[in-house]
Amino acid sequence: MKIENQQLKAFLLDAGLVKEKQFEEAAKKAVVTNKKVSDVLVEEDLISQEEIIKLQAYILGIPFVNLEKESIQPDVLKIIPEPIARGNNIVAFRKQGNDLEVAMLDPEDLRIIEFIKKKADLKILPRLTTPSSIKSALTQYQKTLEAEFGEIIQKEVGGIKSIRDNQQKADGQDDLRKVAEELPVIRIVDTLMKHAILQRASDIHIEPSEKEVVVRYRIDGILRDAMLLPKSAALGIVARIKVLSNLRLDERRLPQDGRFKIETEDYRYSVRVSILPVFNGEKIVMRLLSETSKALSLESMGLSGAALERVQEALKKPTGMILVTGPTGSGKTTTLYAVMEILNTPDVNISTVEDPIEYLMPRINQTQINQKIGLTFANGLRSLVRQDPDIIMVGEIRDNETAGLAINAALTGHLVLSTLHTTDAAGSIPRLIDMQAEPFLISSTLEVIIAQRLVRRLSIEKEKYSLKESEIKDLRKYCDLDSILELLKEEKINKPKDKIKDIVFYRPKKSKDISDGYSGRVGIFEVLPVSTVIKELITRRANADQIQEQAKREEMRTMVEDGLVKAAQGITSIEEVLRVITE
Repeated sequence: MKIENQQLKAFLLDAGLVKEKQFEEAAKKAVVTNKKVSDVLVEEDLISQEEIIKLQAYILGIPFVNLEKESIQPDVLKIIPEPIARGNNIVAFRKQGNDLEVAMLDPEDLRIIEFIKKKADLKILPRLTTPSSIKSALTQYQKTLEAEFGEIIQKEVGGIKSIRDNQQKADGQDDLRKVAEELPVIRIVDTLMKHAILQRASDIHIEPSEKEVVVRYRIDGILRDAMLLPKSAALGIVARIKVLSNLRLDERRLPQDGRFKIETEDYRYSVRVSILPVFNGEKIVMRLLSETSKALSLESMGLSGAALERVQEALKKPTGMILVTGPTGSGKTTTLYAVMEILNTPDVNISTVEDPIEYLMPRINQTQINQKIGLTFANGLRSLVRQDPDIIMVGEIRDNETAGLAINAALTGHLVLSTLHTTDAAGSIPRLIDMQAEPFLISSTLEVIIAQRLVRRLSIEKEKYSLKESEIKDLRKYCDLDSILELLKEEKINKPKDKIKDIVFYRPKKSKDISDGYSGRVGIFEVLPVSTVIKELITRRANADQIQEQAKREEMRTMVEDGLVKAAQGITSIEEVLRVITE
């Protein structure tokens, strides 16, 4: 049942919560911004979010609940799995007999109600609540997880005493294999993996210290302590992960790399393992790569407007080179996979040479390099050219030989996609010249350069604020605020006469939540198309600053500018943008 604007207006006026003129102005703004009138009223601070939701609950005849101070039974909370709860803003909070009460933001979402009804085989009773109430309830999943996994770990650690006692003797391959196959060790490793997956971690760090083992998870790009394990668990955990990864158990002096898979009914992950000898033992880093997640679109990654159009134009060309640049962990490979997803049609042959292959893509021929047997990027690329490809993806241009071969492939009728480690788009060109690539060949082949970083997305609960003079002064060090104002006008975020101090930005609300008010990540980009003027600059061996200035004259939006526009749109915060560009 939908609440019509006139119905909402009548109740608001009757309750004396807003004036008629205020409602009419909000209704006009709602049409322009394509938002609900209720959302505009809250944004304009004419009414609190809780008041408007209570009123909507009254109109719809649905009870209102506030879960901010309510403790939910773990068995009730887990009826709706955390990913579904977070993705649909719905939480199970009370169960009586066959009745399950669920708090939600949108009681009209019949699809999710029907889904939970079938999954739980219970009668679903919807209740309206606020975003802050949902957020508070979602943090209880975290507490439940910590308690559940902490309990399992502590219970299993008790069974590792024999390992500690025999640690000095467990040097041979057979002894270590026995250690790896002990039930407590298997359960601890399985629990660590499951916990990380449920936390949406991208990496697991297992670090031995003098007296304990520190386990940390990287979530949304930030490393967080997950748990501490006794030192006695270290040998067993390392041995277990080596067995899973098919690595040498008795090799403790040299680094080793491997991979294995985790498959359950709920998820499938490929796990990339790196083991490095350190002073107190061996440090393990595991990268978790979901095999069920689909390639993201360029739009969902954060590319939009003119930048997106420039990339799409370059993708229509049958030959040339497209480069993606940025530091490690900035999402370069994900961008290349999104590009290949667009280009992957039955009439083209796409071949890749990668280190490592992060996601398997249907109809794409992916080759994993292997330095030990001499299969390098250069050798792999040399062989790929003889495989009649239309599109070639080279995981990274690392050396002079690979750079020369990639440019040559682009010159001889192929579309070449690759990555470089540079801080910005313009810096890629001097980097290629440093790799002995001829400037006239670079200018002939290079079509577009995409530089990027990943920033954390703000979650639902965020607050508005305007910049103080001291903050404006600090911000001027990183960008031209006049050009930011022009961009915000183009995006229709501010009024024509607004100054930077009038612009509304967003930041996370202060909270004890482990997410710090962020959930997920999005890219900030600068896209540099290689125009005729820039081609001439490349041929003249211009430096990165000269190329950057020309690109700005040609209306290239820099990463900082793109980030600040996203901060004004409420997607991320200024602090996040500055954090990633100053790293």
